[in-house]
Amino acid sequence: MDTNITNPIFHDEAKATAHIEAQRWNGEPSCPHCGSLAVRKMGGKTQAGMFLCNDCRDKFTVRTGTVMERSHVPLHKWLLAMHLMAASKKGMSAKQMERMLGVTYKTAWFLCHRIREAMEGAAPTGPMGGQPDSVVEADETYVGGKAKNRATRKPAPKKAVVALVERNGMARSFHVANVNAATVRSVLVANVERTAHLMTDESPIYTRLGKEFNGHSVVNHSAKQYVTTGGFKHSNTAENFFSIFKRGVIGTYHHMSEAHLGRYCAEFDLRYNTRELTDGERAALILKGAEGRRLTYRRIDKLAA
Repeated sequence: MDTNITNPIFHDEAKATAHIEAQRWNGEPSCPHCGSLAVRKMGGKTQAGMFLCNDCRDKFTVRTGTVMERSHVPLHKWLLAMHLMAASKKGMSAKQMERMLGVTYKTAWFLCHRIREAMEGAAPTGPMGGQPDSVVEADETYVGGKAKNRATRKPAPKKAVVALVERNGMARSFHVANVNAATVRSVLVANVERTAHLMTDESPIYTRLGKEFNGHSVVNHSAKQYVTTGGFKHSNTAENFFSIFKRGVIGTYHHMSEAHLGRYCAEFDLRYNTRELTDGERAALILKGAEGRRLTYRRIDKLAA
């Protein structure tokens, strides 16, 4: 995908449709209902962009079976929104998306969450730290405002985020209800190979947990120790991930609902994990991750309730 926002696919509906069809099917459309290749494109103004499956006799479009299904937002605006979220290192607020796309705030908000759903779909699978001598850093942070900035001056509610970051590799972050040995262990054992070397701070929740891995090193932040001689013991890679995440919280989003915090994590994970790709390549991955996923307004509204 071209990184230039003057590209016609961001402004012309026909070109946007052709681009998405090419990216999804590469010239060989398949039915999202039954998987058949025996499909034909239908004609006429009322059925533009629609296909008919000769096997199951169902109709479909390039939106069917993706996060774009049943959306009334034009496809060229979908592509532009994906590109903007792929290119914005610290995120793109729904208010900014509202102004740039010329849609309502409610539409922009829902659009952004569906794109985050696609970002989660584009995330790599499989455990981290599978390579020899792999080091995976684990750390946690808290998302929430300061009491002095609140009208009531009451302590701000904090949401915990645990991040696993492989040195010279990828990152995965998770919202957890509480930071304790049980919740952190469930995250670690599900995402990190036991052959990896675990790197953490001095928190006691890692004391027993570290014994389950090939090695466990600790940096004592409370004693102002941030890196040891030789540079091996540190959690600066995870801290770097959190610094970008926090810039997104403070400078772009200001507030992240606990109900949707996991999707925000997926957004920052994808941009970090594709940091060596161009914005266009990253947007293409998001478009691919949109396949096979749905996020209805009823479902997302129920989570927020």
